[in-house]
Amino acid sequence: MLEHRLKTIRRLALLLTLLTFLVVLVSAYLRLSGAGLGCADWPGCYGQVLAGESHARSDLVRILHRFVATLALLLGFYLAWQCQRPTPLRPLAAYAGGLVALMILLTLVGVWSANPHRAWASFVNILGGLGLVALSWRIYLAAHSPRSSSASAASPWRAELPAASSWPLNAGLLALLLALALGALISARWAIAACTTTPACDGIWWPARAGWAALDPFVDIATAAPWGDAGGVALHLLHRYSAVAAMLLLGIAGLQAALADATRRIAGAMLILLSIEFALGSLTVLSGFSLWLAIGHVAAAAMLVAVAMQMRLQLKAG
Repeated sequence: MLEHRLKTIRRLALLLTLLTFLVVLVSAYLRLSGAGLGCADWPGCYGQVLAGESHARSDLVRILHRFVATLALLLGFYLAWQCQRPTPLRPLAAYAGGLVALMILLTLVGVWSANPHRAWASFVNILGGLGLVALSWRIYLAAHSPRSSSASAASPWRAELPAASSWPLNAGLLALLLALALGALISARWAIAACTTTPACDGIWWPARAGWAALDPFVDIATAAPWGDAGGVALHLLHRYSAVAAMLLLGIAGLQAALADATRRIAGAMLILLSIEFALGSLTVLSGFSLWLAIGHVAAAAMLVAVAMQMRLQLKAG
């Protein structure tokens, strides 16, 4: 009976992971295509949504976004019900409750998200979408445990990671979260065009003091940040430095874990995703901010979060 219930939860959680991942991708398309990425006269058309102009390509995609998001919300409630009834499964019930709470929060934030001038709403939506993917995947992993009170056997790839992998993995996850938050700020504050070169921003290697104010998401954006904007340059540079730190630290953890047969698969997946994410980020800038490369960068980030979290859980279980 318990195994059948866990099997149902696994299927629901896997489907929800796919749906929330799709929501993240469609949201990225709506946000980035509206910003002008991929348009003929980029970056001149950047910020057209802020200027109040409609974006003809997005109507059908907006309908798809709302349909998938609504379906994910309903599935999230059903998943939470499965984790609670007839008796709560621990820790699945807590994870599912957190997932539903985040979904409700993002639904409420969506009321303000229609106005792209509100940076904080876009910032919360971007990070919240990645959080939905991570939580859905966390439930899927935890549902593999026949003992509902423990996640020690949560993953189908369960294995003990080398102890030496602990500190670079933990530090790498923190750096990754910081890079994601800074990347979300770049998009939320419409600051993509502020820096058009890599690795430095047109010869600038460290943010100017005036640029640090851009770390505040609780502002209303009047216009897109122009080329060389101090705040935009600061966000780009800090995002890149934290991303490099995450790549190095998670890379070290992945290489250490790859030495053990039991953890070679998950370590290999993380190393591959790290390489893809770094390459997509660089190519996005070098291409003049190609729309599809930018969306690929977001997709790889979502998958990297899930895989890095899975490795962290396996380490904790060990």
